Amino acid sequence: EVEKAHPDVMELFYQVFDKGTLEDGEGRRIDFKNTLIILTTNLGTDLIMKVCADEDTMPGAEGLRDMLRPELQKQFKPAFLGRLIVVPYYPITDKNMRLIVKLKLDRIARRMRENRNIEFRYEDALIELVANRCTEVESGARNVDHILTNTLLPEVSRELLARMAGGEQIKELSVSIRDGGFAFDIH
Repeated sequence: EVEKAHPDVMELFYQVFDKGTLEDGEGRRIDFKNTLIILTTNLGTDLIMKVCADEDTMPGAEGLRDMLRPELQKQFKPAFLGRLIVVPYYPITDKNMRLIVKLKLDRIARRMRENRNIEFRYEDALIELVANRCTEVESGARNVDHILTNTLLPEVSRELLARMAGGEQIKELSVSIRDGGFAFDIH
């Protein structure tokens, strides 16, 4: 979030943008040729959320960039903005959030298959439950990892460890939703 950066940091960017190089504290020259520098900002988030509320009337990237320019000009000098390519990010749609959840669950399934030879299966209701819990716009898809890491995976681990400690051979773990929580079917 570049708007929070100290003014000296901004001066470093000017040096990189103008000269293409930067010197470190020991005088070594660092070449930024063939380097992509990505700076992020939360400026204009409210505007983006407002104009992108309806997927059918969302502006294109060029239109959105033009709408953001006045907001960016309030914070950054024209000389700085002139050296940037502004790439606006659209809010994550519900459909895309479900796709992200599915990708994360599929990654868990792959890890379980490769590391433990256990087939991990889940109902679509699990995707919906996790996606519906990701309601904070500011967090985006980061909440998916938080929910999986702090709720689903600890429960999966407890279930698997309890059975393995009892000498049970596990080949398949299925996750479903019951009473708003996770339910496991383990074979």
